[in-house]
Amino acid sequence: MFLENTVNHKEQFGWIEVICGSMFSGKTEELIRRLKRAQFAKQKVEIFKPSVDTRYDEAMVVSHNRNEIRSTPVPAAANIAILAQGCDVVGIDEAQFFDDEIVKICNDLANSGIRVIVAGLDMDFKGNPFGPMPALMATAEYVTKVHAVCTRTGNLAHYSFRKADSDNLVLLGETEEYEPLSRAAYYKAMRENIDVKDAQQLSEGKKNSQK
Repeated sequence: MFLENTVNHKEQFGWIEVICGSMFSGKTEELIRRLKRAQFAKQKVEIFKPSVDTRYDEAMVVSHNRNEIRSTPVPAAANIAILAQGCDVVGIDEAQFFDDEIVKICNDLANSGIRVIVAGLDMDFKGNPFGPMPALMATAEYVTKVHAVCTRTGNLAHYSFRKADSDNLVLLGETEEYEPLSRAAYYKAMRENIDVKDAQQLSEGKKNSQK
């Protein structure tokens, strides 16, 4: 359970909070909740997201439940350092899409007295650690791992299984392209994909040999 830090005004340092998990686990929902609470407390809040993320809106951070909060799309992590000066709280969504510099920038912001809240996928569709997220989780004071519900077993899910036929690391999508799976369901689905590809390659090889 996440417990918000008690502010010690004598210590002029902030901290980093990371919210991570699979797709459809409520990461952005939790990010918006924390940021809106800070806004309600009259704190100066700035929210950023990668400009590549245009699924719901170009300027808003929007959860799957359609909760939203205004943000500033930026092409690179370096832009955040420039735009976040003078803030009390900085929120960053879809952090996995940023370059590795996001780690240094988040730490620099925290060291300057800013509360930094970061949300992102901890693993890509292949089940590997995603971009800068492992380093962010390692340097954060607080890490909250949220889970979706597996669409095939009903158990807790923390894998994002890609249904779309694409090997690109970055592929924006929703339920048509992805589904959250438990470890067992994900392993089974990946094995089935491998078997299908092996069968297709075998079939193509036979066709070529007959030509």
